[in-house]
This record gives sequence, C-alpha cells and structure tokens, in this order.
Amino acid sequence: MALLAVFILAGLIGHDPWKPDDALTIGVAHDMLQRGHWLAPYLADRPFPDTPLYYWSAALTGALFSWLLPAHDAIRLASGLWVALTFFLLYRAGREWHFNEEAPHEFAIASVLAMAGCLGFLFHAHEAQPMLVALAGHAAAYWGLALLPRKPRRAALVFGLGAGLGFLGSGLAAMLALIPVAIIAAMLQTDRRQAALALAAGTAIGLAIALPWPVAVLSLKPDYFAQWLANELAQFGKPADTLRTAWNYLAMLPWFAWPALPLALWTLRSKRKLLREPGYLLPLLATLSVWLTLSLTFEARASSALLLLPPLALLAAPGVATLRRGAANAFDWFGVMCFSVFCLLAWIGWSAMTLGWPERLAGRVVKLAPGFVGEFRLLPFALALLATIAWAWLLTTGQRQRSPWRGLVHWLGGLTTLWLLLMTLWLPWIEYGKSYRSIGVALRSALPAKHSCVIGRGFSDANRALVDYWAGIPLKADNTRSAAQCNWLLVLRDARQGRNLDQPGWTVVNEMRRPSERSERFVLYRRAE
Repeated sequence: MALLAVFILAGLIGHDPWKPDDALTIGVAHDMLQRGHWLAPYLADRPFPDTPLYYWSAALTGALFSWLLPAHDAIRLASGLWVALTFFLLYRAGREWHFNEEAPHEFAIASVLAMAGCLGFLFHAHEAQPMLVALAGHAAAYWGLALLPRKPRRAALVFGLGAGLGFLGSGLAAMLALIPVAIIAAMLQTDRRQAALALAAGTAIGLAIALPWPVAVLSLKPDYFAQWLANELAQFGKPADTLRTAWNYLAMLPWFAWPALPLALWTLRSKRKLLREPGYLLPLLATLSVWLTLSLTFEARASSALLLLPPLALLAAPGVATLRRGAANAFDWFGVMCFSVFCLLAWIGWSAMTLGWPERLAGRVVKLAPGFVGEFRLLPFALALLATIAWAWLLTTGQRQRSPWRGLVHWLGGLTTLWLLLMTLWLPWIEYGKSYRSIGVALRSALPAKHSCVIGRGFSDANRALVDYWAGIPLKADNTRSAAQCNWLLVLRDARQGRNLDQPGWTVVNEMRRPSERSERFVLYRRAE
C-alpha cells in the first residue's frame, strides 16, 4: 500500500500543464473556477461538449487546495483520487473472483500490482485525464459482476454506481463494452432470474445517476445539448478504418499493457481447464468486448486503451501464482536489472545537465534543448536520493521473503523509482521543452492593461487552453460576429513556412516563441487604424 501511495503521488504535482489532454482538462476545470460554467463544460469561454464528472472533481480539488498548490497542481489531484478508487475497486473485484481462504488477498494484490505496473498507465495516471473516471467505472462494474452469485443486492448497487459515474465521466461509448459482459455474467449464474433482476436494478441505478445531467442541460442549454448528443452519436463508427484501428490497438498492447499482458496469456495457458468459470471467462470476454468497442468508437490512442487494462490485470492475477520458478525468477531479474540500469542513466543524465559531466553528454543535452541551463536544486535532489535508497532497500531487504508477487513488487518499485527520478532530477529539462508559461508572460507584457478582446487564429483547443490559463485571455473565434469588435489578433504559425508575417488590415506588435521551440511562433497583431 505504501508503494502504491508513492506511485499515485509521484509526478502528480510539480509541473505545468502539458499538451494535449492535460492542458485541455486543466483548461476546462480552470474555466469552471474562473467563469462559473459548472453545468456544461466550457474551454476558454467557448462550449466544450463533454460529460462533466471529471471536470467537476478537478475543479473541486482545485478550489480546495489552490491555497497550498498552484492551480494546475491542485486540479490534477483529482486524478490521484480516481486512480486510488480504481485500485480499490480492482482489488475488490480480484478478491471476489479469486477468493482463497488460505491467502484471501493474494490474487487481489496481484491484480492491482499488474495494473499499476503497466507502462501505458504510468503517464495517464499522473495527468488530468477524464478517461480515469471510466476506468474506475469499469473496475466497479467488474466488482459488481463478481458479487452476483453471493450478494446480488450489493452487486446491483456497485454495478449501477460504476455504470452511471463512468457515463458521467467519459460518455456512452466508453461504457458500452460492459453490456455484453453483463449479459453473459447473468447467463453464467445458477440463478439466472436473480442475476437478471440484480442487473436490471443496477441499470436503473445507473440511469438514475446518469440522466439528471443531460436532462438539465437539455432544459437549460438546448444548443449545447444538441452539440453534445451529436458528438456522442458521431463517436460510433468514428474510426474510418475499423480493421486498421483494431490492429493498432493490438500492436499497442505488447508495450502498453506490459507486464499484465504476458501474465494474462500465461493464465490462459496454465488455467485453460478452468476458463469456463466466471473469474476467468468474464475478464477474458471483457478484454475482447472492450477491444471491439474501442475499435468501433475511438481512434487508437493511449488514453482510450486504458480501458483494456482492468480486465487484463484481473486475468493476469491467477497467472502470477502459477508462474514456474524459472519464469518468475527471469521476470524478477529482468525488472530489477532494467530499472536499475535506467535509474543509473537518469543520474548520469542529471549530472550532465547540472554539473556538466560527462562533457560529451552535456553537449548533447544543450543541443537537444538550446538555451537550457541546469541548476542544482536541493529538494528535488533529496527526493531523488531518497527514492534511490528506497529502491536499493527494496532489493536487498524489503522483499527478502519470497512471495508469488515478488517480481511484480520489484517491477512496480523500479518503475516508480525511475518515474520519481524523472519527475525530480529531469523535470526542469522536461518543463523547458513542454511548458507554455513563458508565452503567457510574454503575451501579458505585450498587451496593454486595458485591451479589447483578442482573436485567435490557427489554434488547437490545447493551445487555446494554455493561452487562457497562463495569460487569462479567452481567444475569440475568427470570422465571427463577436470577433469584429476585437482590436487584437494572435496567430499561431509554423516558422518553417517562411518569415512572411503580413495579415491584411493588421500591424505586427510582437513575435513570441518558447525557448526550445523551433517551429511554433505566436504573432500578436493590432488592428490597423
């Protein structure tokens, strides 16, 4: 639990909003706090049709903790809460499906460790990410399905809560895969009528949670509702090539779902005679159902692939205890050696950035980030040193006793240590290339204290969110009626297209760029008189 707590908190705070999802989500939560758009999410004072639950939770943590942390860090704390909830729900599902009186926690712990250790989960667990709500919703639904034989009333409540909250967090498409899994789960029960009634009650609970928001939006903001509903319906069949999308998800899994995927495959091999039991069959069917649903609704992105991890982790858990000694030792050795080497490289890279040694590597760092100057910072250095000592302790003393999940503990410990080193020692270098804080400062300095509205041209939603967050300027849409009243224009252009800055009817005031950025240029214009 201590290791999982460190994993959740590491890298959650201490850095600026990063594109794309982190910036978008923080931008929406920031808009809620600054402009009061609580019912329907807005981004930089423009409608951003999406379900609101994650943004509500992020705005709430932002309001509660902004006295202690920068606003973006306080907002991002919501992700830690949803990740912790996902781990708890996954633990309960694993414990229910694979309960063993002699070792009641064994499979449950293995499920959580396998989930947390997945490489694809690491970054998204530490960014502002609405899909984390759907992830918790899926984990709750699996726990509810696992409870069907013993506690159908609790199963209905947990399943309904998971489905309803998941819909409010990420929409209908993200929760659609649960329908066939729930139907098959009811058919596998000895008392099918009781299971069907429980799932019907769970569906009613889910609808009672999910429906008030769209009904309220329909009543108060019908145009917003129409746009949101159109986006939801357009999600189905969105990938232009379903087969290619399905293949892209499969091609992503070997690294994204490591080590849950190989352990799940070993479970299928070692427990093949038990695959008709719900604890094995339902996670397998859930994995297939989520994969097919994603292929029909979401382009192959890492954030949407998160939904594949809970069923794979539940399927991986039984395989941990049945690994042959040679395979278990090989997996343990691979994790220990891999992360020990990478942690050593992280320290060497920090030395090159901060101390200038090794000189050759220091030169490479400067070439990759022109203008970056490393500085020794005591607190990050102390945290990194403490994490390295803890990793050494874990290898020499902390896991001296052999256990079925020893390799998973070492894997997660190494992954967390490396992530901590990157988020302490390497964070200034990473921020130098990803932060847009300097653009906000430059834009505020270039504009007079009392300026009219500013038109934005060539901006993505993420860039628009960052300008609003750092400069406090909600860019107006180009060629609209409200834009005609604006005397300022901000253009995001690609420097590789040449130096021609002319915009008919506008005069150049300032050209801005981030220190390490070679292509993006922010050009500010004033309307010609």
